[in-house]
Amino acid sequence: MNLLIVLPIVLGLLILLSIIIFNKFVKNRNLVKDAWSNIDVALKRRYDLIPNLVETVKGYAAHEKDTLERAIQARNNAIAVPAGDINEQIKAENALQQTLRSIFALSEAYPDLKANTNFIQLQEKLNEIEENLERSRRYYNGTVRENNTYGESFPGVLFAGMFGYQHFDYFETPAAERENVKVDFSS
Repeated sequence: MNLLIVLPIVLGLLILLSIIIFNKFVKNRNLVKDAWSNIDVALKRRYDLIPNLVETVKGYAAHEKDTLERAIQARNNAIAVPAGDINEQIKAENALQQTLRSIFALSEAYPDLKANTNFIQLQEKLNEIEENLERSRRYYNGTVRENNTYGESFPGVLFAGMFGYQHFDYFETPAAERENVKVDFSS
């Protein structure tokens, strides 16, 4: 008789636990996707701005064609990443970030470009977008941390495969940007 009472209670608790764990996986995945959508909106604004920036720079630095073409190619590569492939999008964005830095480095070599009001406005707009991206990336990384921690720790790890747990990559600073800046005081 005791077994007839205990067994349904234990079974009910296991079902309740499974439901709670499943819902936590869904919640974490949706938070990551929501955080990514904030990044995606800022990236779209950045993608729309890049051609204008390149056209402005072309007028002043025509022989820097290779740098400008790399920027456009990096932009096109980032746009071409299939929707929903967050991990690939992160890689493409890191490459695009590098090419944008090289465009702004050109302005140091061309004082007329540096003083151009259109270039200054585009640079300010891009800086604003980058600040929004930075905030969105921090939020995204927080949701990724929560998602990945839950899916890789107990009890989530026991149910991860069964409930379709998805591991997400962090948005990290590319290795080239982590290097120390070399300052030359010899000039």
